Amino acid sequence: MPSPASQEVVTVVDDGNRPVAELPRHRVRSENLPHRATYIFVFDRRGRVLVQRRTAIKDIYPSCYDLAAGGVVAAGESYEECAEREAAEELGIRGTVLEPKFDLYYEDERNRCFGRVFTCVHDGPFTLQPEEVESVAFHAVDAIAAGAVAPVTPDTLRAFNRLLGLADTGGVRE
Repeated sequence: MPSPASQEVVTVVDDGNRPVAELPRHRVRSENLPHRATYIFVFDRRGRVLVQRRTAIKDIYPSCYDLAAGGVVAAGESYEECAEREAAEELGIRGTVLEPKFDLYYEDERNRCFGRVFTCVHDGPFTLQPEEVESVAFHAVDAIAAGAVAPVTPDTLRAFNRLLGLADTGGVRE
């Protein structure tokens, strides 16, 4: 039986990020259709980044480290609404300002998405979504940039590098 997340309805977009269809998430993943996603980088007051360990049951990049919270934008949802929903669902973050930073496009053999990057400052406590997040810990930006956290989801690494003005590490275009 498919998971509830795989049945979520997602807006499929064209190469210009214009909506063209609404399909279940499992089809978007299995056919690697372009869609929208959010990336929320959570910093603590010391400037460290909250890193999540993804569960082994995730539909993409299982058991990898995520440098950002976030996820797929549901049909009828804005980037901002998705970011607020994902921050609350994954980490229990509510009532914290999520500051939009930039949009990017990421593509690999498993994922094609137009993403919007947000940042916030939150020291916790965190309430983790057990289906998606195995654990969290703050890490220094320099340590992450040096590869101390691995394996990292490639889309969040690309967004992290752009956010911090570091060298691009993949994906096809902006």
